Amino acid sequence: MFRNFVIVKATIMVKRCNCVKTSEITLIIFSKFCHYQHESAKRHKSFLTLIVMAEDLTINRSTSKQGQYESLIPQIEALLYGETDFVANMANVAAALKEQFNWFWVGFYLVKTNELVLGPFQGPVACTRIKKGKGVCGSSWAQAETLIVPDVDAFPGHIACASASRSEIVLPLIKDGIVIGVLDVDSEFLNHFDETDRTNLEQVISILLNQYVK
Repeated sequence: MFRNFVIVKATIMVKRCNCVKTSEITLIIFSKFCHYQHESAKRHKSFLTLIVMAEDLTINRSTSKQGQYESLIPQIEALLYGETDFVANMANVAAALKEQFNWFWVGFYLVKTNELVLGPFQGPVACTRIKKGKGVCGSSWAQAETLIVPDVDAFPGHIACASASRSEIVLPLIKDGIVIGVLDVDSEFLNHFDETDRTNLEQVISILLNQYVK
């Protein structure tokens, strides 16, 4: 009756899906839907793909920052799986991050000619264009590296798009060795971002870029 399926026992972190209702069940997994990589299989360098169609996010703020990322990232991967429209994927990534962490501002800027141009975002209105090397975003682009700024007022040449922003992390989107944009996250609190954010947001960007098609 069915082709290309596996039956597995799994614990599901997705709140709602087309085929499952409870957290630990036997799943019939089809390769057409989105996937979640089983950690025990990952440790053996073979990937067991669990197919789950996410219709909603499960938001967990009762755990550590790392725990929140570990809950959210598989859901982002499921959300983006199979979708090649880059704008749509950036929009969903920004929305998912905003919903989980409630940061002041989170969004993308894309490289167009010699400027960063505002892309999908969540938060107050923002600067539309940023020159290469200017501000935190422009500097991240120019240096092709992640920048963590504990106090934006102490950053030379900081562009104050919103006076309420106090700290910031900007991560470049690098595809085939070329920076094509940046992910910008702002907080209204000082010293809000750290290496945990860097590591996990870089993983989010990797998932996003895996779906990128020129």
